[in-house]
Amino acid sequence: SRTHEEEGTGRQRGPSIAGAQRERRQETTRTRTRTMSSGGEGTTYDLVVIGAGSGGTRASRMTAKAGLKVAVVELPYALVSSETEGGAGGTCVIRGCVPKKLLVYASSFQADFKDAFGFGWQEGERSFDLKKVMEKKSNEVGRLNGIYGRLMKNSGCDYHEGRGRILSPTTVEVTAPDGTKTSLETKNILVATGGRAFVPDLPGKELCDTSDEALVYDEIPKRMVIVGGGYIAVEFAGIYSGFGAEVHVVCRKPLPLRGFDDECRQLVLDNLVKTGIHVHVNTSPVSVSKSENGTSLSVRVRTAEGEETSIECDKCMFATGRRPNVQNLGLENVPLVKQGDNGKILVDDFLETGQKGVWACGDVIDRIQLTPVALMEGMALKETYQGNPTKPDYECVASAVFCQPPLATVGMTEEEAKEKVVGEIDVYVEGFRPMKNTLSGRDERSLMKMIVETATGRVLGAHMVGPDSPEIMQGIAVAIKAGATKSVFDSTIGIHPSSAEEFVTMRTMTRRVQCKGEGVAQSKI
Repeated sequence: SRTHEEEGTGRQRGPSIAGAQRERRQETTRTRTRTMSSGGEGTTYDLVVIGAGSGGTRASRMTAKAGLKVAVVELPYALVSSETEGGAGGTCVIRGCVPKKLLVYASSFQADFKDAFGFGWQEGERSFDLKKVMEKKSNEVGRLNGIYGRLMKNSGCDYHEGRGRILSPTTVEVTAPDGTKTSLETKNILVATGGRAFVPDLPGKELCDTSDEALVYDEIPKRMVIVGGGYIAVEFAGIYSGFGAEVHVVCRKPLPLRGFDDECRQLVLDNLVKTGIHVHVNTSPVSVSKSENGTSLSVRVRTAEGEETSIECDKCMFATGRRPNVQNLGLENVPLVKQGDNGKILVDDFLETGQKGVWACGDVIDRIQLTPVALMEGMALKETYQGNPTKPDYECVASAVFCQPPLATVGMTEEEAKEKVVGEIDVYVEGFRPMKNTLSGRDERSLMKMIVETATGRVLGAHMVGPDSPEIMQGIAVAIKAGATKSVFDSTIGIHPSSAEEFVTMRTMTRRVQCKGEGVAQSKI
């Protein structure tokens, strides 16, 4: 599949807005409740964007295509991020969604080879070369990084490589790699610097890696400890287990993937264990140290009951969350910009901070940290900058976890519905063994689940663990976003034989649940 911004490659830039049209638009924006700031004398740019990840690229490209003068500031390209290195495309393209998905593909072949024997294929010699796949992955990431840069330039943006720092609400200083400093005067500033993986403070943190480093290993670790229970932890557990490593996941909760539906979380855990991954639930890290041999690591962990033990490994990766990338950004020079937990920039419904003319979007703010959400926010900002104030729409945001098999979801979980819905919900659950597994012998089950508001029949949420679940859920998300009822699903003819048809053949209610909410609120998962 193509990346979100790559889809624009080869398209010609539309005509610029004529001067008279632009004057009329600027006159209109002065009357709006939420518009671009008016700026002052000597203003060079309408907008300076700090950060060329998903949200920053989309906002800058589309705003420039609308005829406004835009500059983009981004750090030099590198596979592993730091305070001095980043790159156009941001986390998703360089050290997130894209390279991770490529490694998920690579790691899945081991199980596919085993499946083939059940279909009559004979086992033969095979080997895996991690260096080769890492090199090809890095080449693809580098290609996409170049595409992102060209897309912004071809859209009319001025691209500045270096570190951007806010000096005032109308001035951004750019420090180039050679130390040269340039000041950009602007009417508006958009902060789209994203986030960075972090390792919490504990003894031996300097010995640990994050997902950044795990995406560039040149050798498969014989033993690997992954600390964390979120989607990055379970995804990388599947990747390196598929490559042949002995993987241990240290999760402080009883189940991984907090915030997802509990039945789905349990099945993901079961499937992880069945593939040979060691999952230590209700367990937290204490320290990391070098083993006596000096070449491996010893990860000290403690259970909820207080029992301590050590896990020996070659690599220890922390997947315990990400922090907004706000260091050395100059936020102290715009004191009306407020920050929340972990430094996240606080914005209003239109993505404007407390300082008029300073905006923020993507992983650096306190909303949903997903690439498609940042893209949507970028489009909303473009509309606002054109004089059509537009709030981002966070209702019915579908998402997926690329564990193996993957989990996909949209709308309310059962647990969320119990808290928010007035009245009752009907819960439909189907668990089954995928057809392919009947011959392959793979010990892995799938699950599909629907949450329905009893009084109206409206489908509030859908969840799936199983092969192709992200592809299936994208279509389901359209139906739920459109307000489809259970009867609409029931009247839809399924595609047979497929797993997807289960969503339109669920006739038997699993349970009816009394809820305690005071109103229905769409999920923001």
